[in-house]
Amino acid sequence: MPISATVFNEIPSALRVPGWYIEFDNRLAGNSVFMGKLLVIGQKLAGGSQAAGSLVRVTSKEQADELFGRASMLAEQMRAIKEVDLYTETWAIPLEDAATAAKAEGNITIDTAPTDTRPLALYIAGRRVWVEMAGGDTPDVVAQAMVDAINADDRVPVTAAVDATITNQVNVTCRWGGETGDDIDLRDSVKGEQRPGGLGLTYVQPTGGAVNPSLDPVIAAMGSEWWNWICLPYTDATSLDAIEAELSDRYGPMRQIGGRAFCAYRGNHSDTGTLGSGRNSPHVTIMGTNLAPTPTWLWAATNAIVAAKSLAIDPARPLQRLTMPGLIPPAEDVRWSDAERNLLLFDGIATYTVASDGSVQIERQITTYQENASGVADDSYLDINTPETLERIRFEQISLFAQKYPRHKLAADEDREFYDPSQPIMTPKVARTELLNLYRLTLMGAFGWVRDYAGYSESLQASIDPNDPGRLNVIDQPMLIGQYRVHAQQTQFRR
Repeated sequence: MPISATVFNEIPSALRVPGWYIEFDNRLAGNSVFMGKLLVIGQKLAGGSQAAGSLVRVTSKEQADELFGRASMLAEQMRAIKEVDLYTETWAIPLEDAATAAKAEGNITIDTAPTDTRPLALYIAGRRVWVEMAGGDTPDVVAQAMVDAINADDRVPVTAAVDATITNQVNVTCRWGGETGDDIDLRDSVKGEQRPGGLGLTYVQPTGGAVNPSLDPVIAAMGSEWWNWICLPYTDATSLDAIEAELSDRYGPMRQIGGRAFCAYRGNHSDTGTLGSGRNSPHVTIMGTNLAPTPTWLWAATNAIVAAKSLAIDPARPLQRLTMPGLIPPAEDVRWSDAERNLLLFDGIATYTVASDGSVQIERQITTYQENASGVADDSYLDINTPETLERIRFEQISLFAQKYPRHKLAADEDREFYDPSQPIMTPKVARTELLNLYRLTLMGAFGWVRDYAGYSESLQASIDPNDPGRLNVIDQPMLIGQYRVHAQQTQFRR
């Protein structure tokens, strides 16, 4: 059958000027290229140059300090991220304190004076501050030395001052307003440092932080860009409601730009389980930190970048045993047992373990999804790998058809034999063949994201809509590959 001039994209059919005209068509040469992006949400300080509620790409720790203010929540989140991975494209949206926000406040009382000369390893939100003191210093002198040391560190999340009435008491105030300030931990000698002899301290942990910033500017700034992973430092109901609704809408077929939000919650086992049980989203994962020295906004940031780095390579591979650098776990005597963590995994809370060297590792990154729309228990979206893999499968399918069939006509299978083979015509059979090849060769063979090719082939349906000749309807049933999480074996020994 002859080739018609209508198959060309650029060479006109009404052409009488002699010559050799060759156009290039890259439809068969291109491959889809996935480039995931991490979006970090956090609060800035007044000294940061970036306007609140605006998007900015961040490539270095130094840039983050300038944009958001050194020692700000967002600058420290970015520092944690860049210390893990410099290659994942990372953007940020800074927020200002809410107009009615209150700052968390705590204090440290020097009860007894030191009897030997040795610095104190004071930890504020997991950051060590050395406080110099000498044997014989009075509690008032130690208090002033502590204030000087804290205020000299331009990365701690608090400012300090000696109490106006109780002169051996140091008051600390979070640099920003909101509930996250209550997650600042005060303690000393976390890593086994020796405390000065005779020194007695009483810690009152920061409280009173209230009113997190609204996420409305964040959602507006996100626009129609595809944000694959989001670091969210807030776990209040208003913030979670907002991000859950937005991510659900983005995941749907009319937007197709879904993403997963990483959060962290600091609290005891009961409070953590209560929080998780009250949420139900396949696009939000909340890691329970227990009473860890490192604050929640850094847990969320570190968890997000470690997960993003791995999921970008392979969304179906489990995240278990990946180390989250820089995080300080709770003291060993308060860490949750296997049984306690198992309960949290049924409450929609992601868990971690602590290696023998003290490093924190992801144990199981689950979402908060626990029941379907009818209120029936449902584990279909339990693990974060499920929505991540489905999102990537959809990306590969769309890329395939958009690349190879961008401007094709649509005809029934039985009519295809009457058309010139070179004609750009899509049929249900062609679509089905393409999807089967993609499933077998790419999604299964090359990527290892799916299984059961025979079942997929048998269930795959494609047909032209009976009421719209320009619409091709397809139903496919991919079976996602599982993750090797539990190995159960009974050894029946003999003798």
